[in-house]
Amino acid sequence: MSAGLLTVALAQYAPVWLDRDATLNRVLAAMEEAADSGAQLIAFSEAFVPGYPFWVELTDGAKFESALQQAWFDRYSDQAVQIDRGDLDKVCARAAELKLWVVLGCIERPRERGGHSLYCTLVIIDDQGELRNVHRKLVPTYEERLVWSPGDGHGLRSFRIGEFTLGALNCWENWMPLARSALYSQGVDLHIALWPGSRRNTVDITRMIAREGRSYVASVSGIMGNAHVGDELPEADALRALMPEIAADGGSCIAEPDGDWLLEPEVGSEGLYLATLDPAKVRKARQNFDPFGHYSRPDVLELRIDRRRQRGWDTRD
Repeated sequence: MSAGLLTVALAQYAPVWLDRDATLNRVLAAMEEAADSGAQLIAFSEAFVPGYPFWVELTDGAKFESALQQAWFDRYSDQAVQIDRGDLDKVCARAAELKLWVVLGCIERPRERGGHSLYCTLVIIDDQGELRNVHRKLVPTYEERLVWSPGDGHGLRSFRIGEFTLGALNCWENWMPLARSALYSQGVDLHIALWPGSRRNTVDITRMIAREGRSYVASVSGIMGNAHVGDELPEADALRALMPEIAADGGSCIAEPDGDWLLEPEVGSEGLYLATLDPAKVRKARQNFDPFGHYSRPDVLELRIDRRRQRGWDTRD
């Protein structure tokens, strides 16, 4: 192994579903465990705080003016993360204390967009406790569009972490060729893919992105089932009856830059999964293919990225 090794931890856990503060306590506990295990970076699943909207596909989520859907959205909105209110301050402070990078999926309710629409957001916090990136998912997938709003390109950014360049995308954003290319163009060689859960989401694309980008790719997923539906939630008994015992079975995994498994998909149980990454393997894999280096034709193909934060208004006082 070479110098510049990086140990990463994938936090495959269930949230305290639709309870922001209790789930943030789980984040803090996992951060402690990761740091004690020697990790320099920890990643959590998509929408981990306060949880993925599993009710939508199970309870006629497209029914217009449904009192039940409004009740679910009310709960979801109330438990969403407001960064400017300080909801992530404890996570940032603990990251600084532990010298730990954090990639965290959350549901964000930003005041800059009126304070009521929700975004599937991933945040990146560095080992100094600085909130470095707030990336809102570009396109919510299928039934997600009933509760999440489309994001923008503001968070399509990369960050140096030791010998690696870090980037991250949410769920099916990882299937978007130009979103992936936006990260490749910045030299990303550690790609974090956040998923709500299920091996079927991660088993193919993790290795594909690794092979395409000649990068380490870590997919981190959650766990969820009907036992995680709390009694305080709307029509809890009815939802438990509709939800499978296992609605999200994990599937967290890591592929190496040649597409081989470093960590095969972990299915069916909660846990903190660690692996050590070697930057020499990236350099070796880039010898014959570098997607935005020697194996590109900028005179023929060009990518443009609009990083302006979309607000829908502009003031010129």
